[in-house]
Amino acid sequence: MRYSVITFDLDGTLVDTAAEIAEAANRTLVECGLPRQPVEVVKQFIGAGTRQMMQGLLAHVLRQFPNHQLKLNETEMLNRLDHHYSCTAGMDPQPYPGCVESLQRLRASGVRLACLTNKEHRFATKVLHAAGLSSLFELVIGGDSLPQRKPNPQPVLHILHVLGGEVQRAAHVGDSRTDVQTAKAAGVAAWAVPWGYNAGEPIEATQPERIFMSLPELAEHVVQANQAHASATLVRA
Repeated sequence: MRYSVITFDLDGTLVDTAAEIAEAANRTLVECGLPRQPVEVVKQFIGAGTRQMMQGLLAHVLRQFPNHQLKLNETEMLNRLDHHYSCTAGMDPQPYPGCVESLQRLRASGVRLACLTNKEHRFATKVLHAAGLSSLFELVIGGDSLPQRKPNPQPVLHILHVLGGEVQRAAHVGDSRTDVQTAKAAGVAAWAVPWGYNAGEPIEATQPERIFMSLPELAEHVVQANQAHASATLVRA
């Protein structure tokens, strides 16, 4: 098996951004007249996009305060969230261990890389730049880049079209059920990591084809597979 294109989710897969997302969400909650929430609570709603995260978090908090009258309507709330996240995005993203080195190794081995996230594109690029990852991706697709977002397969298929990849030689890597569903719908290998934001659900429950316990392990798997494919091709020649 030779892998030519690999797409990576961003939040919870490559970088830990929960703190900066939670800070933007909490600033918005306070403006709505609601109490701040722990980062661990906010994590449960990360993955579908910033606005979807806020809507889920708000519904969760309002269940605790059912008679609360919001100081902002939904449009105002989401506009304030955009403002706050424009301030906190890229504030302190923490790449997971071996992230930079693993992506560099994949690039050096000839694999083409893209970042595929449901985070809005303008925020995704800020996070990637702050984390020192921008130069490692040929393409960044955010949740607002195309008509459809994950788990629809369109973003993966769009990336393969742009980068010249084939589904049988591609993989998508993520930390959530959404990522696994996206990969399977697109027909690419569905790979997962166990340390991200999967709403408290064990990643095993999403039934990915393979779970990698570290990003260096993933890079080693791809490089070894591609080298074995190259050797077999030479033998046949």
